[in-house]
Amino acid sequence: QVQLVESGGGLVQAGGSLRLSCAASGSISRINAMGWYRQAPGKQRELVAAITSGGSTNYADSVKGRFTISRDNAKNTVYLQMNTLKPEDTAVYYCTPMATMTIRFGSWGQGTQVTVSS
Repeated sequence: QVQLVESGGGLVQAGGSLRLSCAASGSISRINAMGWYRQAPGKQRELVAAITSGGSTNYADSVKGRFTISRDNAKNTVYLQMNTLKPEDTAVYYCTPMATMTIRFGSWGQGTQVTVSS
């Protein structure tokens, strides 16, 4: 099973940007899709963005136009570029392999904390 390590989180002011990375211990080229989830305090974990092996993407309505997911199969890495950040984007962000654009599988990683100050 591929192990995933998220990085790139931090503290940023509203309106700022961050780029999250998800490094896999093995090849992700044969994984149908990869996704980013987030979990804010007191809330359920939610799907933020997903990308297929062919490059098709899907986003939660709350991040459309602000976040961009991408994958580099050669580097076994998935990215989440987050622009125009809002305080409500504050959460722990996790990447995950996905069987479809909405169904994930495997264990969760440790995540990376994103905090957006107003």
